[in-house]
Amino acid sequence: MLRLAFSLTLLICAATPVAAQVTGSIAPTTPALKRQVTVTSDIVRIGDVIDNAGASARVPIFRAPDLGQTGTVSAARVVAAVRPHGFSVVDTFGVMEVAVTRASRVFTLKDLEQRIAQALAGQGGLGDAANLAVTIERDARPLQVEPSAELQPTRAYYDPRWGRFDVTFEVAGSAAAAGSIGTRPTQMRYVGTIMETAEALVLTRPLGRNDVIKASDVAIERRPKAEVRNGVATALRDAVGLATRRPLPAGELIRSADLARPDLIQRNEMVTLVYEAPGLLLTLRGKAVDSGAQGDTVSVLNMQSKRTVQGIVTGLGQVTIAVATPRAIIQRDAASQSQTAGEASRNLE
Repeated sequence: MLRLAFSLTLLICAATPVAAQVTGSIAPTTPALKRQVTVTSDIVRIGDVIDNAGASARVPIFRAPDLGQTGTVSAARVVAAVRPHGFSVVDTFGVMEVAVTRASRVFTLKDLEQRIAQALAGQGGLGDAANLAVTIERDARPLQVEPSAELQPTRAYYDPRWGRFDVTFEVAGSAAAAGSIGTRPTQMRYVGTIMETAEALVLTRPLGRNDVIKASDVAIERRPKAEVRNGVATALRDAVGLATRRPLPAGELIRSADLARPDLIQRNEMVTLVYEAPGLLLTLRGKAVDSGAQGDTVSVLNMQSKRTVQGIVTGLGQVTIAVATPRAIIQRDAASQSQTAGEASRNLE
């Protein structure tokens, strides 16, 4: 960390009398002090802190803060450091100190996990990196490196029996500090566990038997691939709109064996019996003997004749009687329509 080293009085003394009197009237090419700077190396150079530094811009004068850190240096100390290099006049514009920030690139734990997954993808039966879940051990921390630095895997070992990995990266950087990299290529080793995952549909709240699943009742999560076997729902379309065959707790993986089409007819429920014939639609009240979903064949008690008939569930509380022998549609007069209605009634009975 760069610290305040000189007082304002020293800065005034260091400047020439002419420089102190012509503030605001100095030519644009006069060297001027910057208030805030960002450097990309471990050295602060004259051009980093002084505008219009000319040929001396590359001359080093201070050591930079640690990667990702910000330090301050007094204006007086900067003026004193550049004077030997031909800067007898420096316009400070009233700046008392200069804030110097050392640029860095940060690899978060998630970034490190992704790099490890990429290094191990395809090994020992592992799939794509996007489907791999990595857990790093040994108190892993975010990693700070130079802005242009990159992680290059030099060793990537995976044990499929125990799901463990041992990966080493090489990094080039500077400013060794806690969580930072030194000036020479550095070996960074990570060990831990890795497993392949797959997307699966999971309940977000408990459901009872025959509850119809809504989109808000489920979420897509990544689970170990071994748990996502055949029959596990993996998309909303696999479950939304279907009913549960048994009570299911929150967090449960949804399996096709636990789902069924929702019943539109409940046993002992009063339903509408529908008989359709060409040119005729006849409805009666009935009592369901069975429960059934859309398209199921169920038995219904005709409340008028007290006889049980069979039909197909065609809607909520509606059963349509199947016509055994289709009739051709012909033009009928009132008498023929009455005769057809009588036949329909007898069929319902």
